[in-house]
This record gives sequence, C-alpha cells and structure tokens, in this order.
Amino acid sequence: MPAPQKKPGESNPPRRPPAATPEARENQLINLSYDLAERQILEGTASAQVVTHFLKLGSTRERLEQIKIARETKLMDAKIESMASMARVEELYKDAMDAMRNYSGQERSEQRGD
Repeated sequence: MPAPQKKPGESNPPRRPPAATPEARENQLINLSYDLAERQILEGTASAQVVTHFLKLGSTRERLEQIKIARETKLMDAKIESMASMARVEELYKDAMDAMRNYSGQERSEQRGD
C-alpha cells in the first residue's frame, strides 16, 4: 500500500522512541490509532465503523459498564484482602492455642505429631 500523499504545508509528526516493552508498544499503537481516528473524523473521512465505535464509547451504557467493571474489581480486591486477613486470624488463633497449651503444661501439637 503506498504512503498517503502529503498536502503542501503538512509536516511529519515527531518520531517517537521505540517502546521498551510489549505493553508500551501496544500503548503507542493505540495512541496512533486514536490520532488517526481523530484526524479522519475531523476531515470527514472516517468510516462508519470508526464513528460507531466512538459513539458507543460516549454512550451512557458504556459509562455504566465501565463503572460496573471498576466496582467489580474493587469487590474482588476486597475479597482477596478478606481471605488474607482470615488466614492471619487463623494463624493467630493457632499461636494463642499453642501458647495456652504450653502454659497449662500440655504438649504442643507439633510435638505430639498432630
């Protein structure tokens, strides 16, 4: 595919340094795609798919879905934190029980082979 013709007075966009990671490269390509889509929309040459894509992004439904996803993520983080906390509490109970057995003169559970 030949390179698009430049109009007189148009300058080349500044060259960006190469990405250091695959994620950075992906972000570079996403940014370039957004720039191209913006240019096409402004010039009136954007395809129906491009226009529809950005219309969907601006819809109330999309905003609500993004809020829902963010809240689900927070909920999952809270569940993970809760499980870690429960494990710490169980360890504290075990240590307290061992200390009470030791204090009362009983053998510790590790020494009995339990």
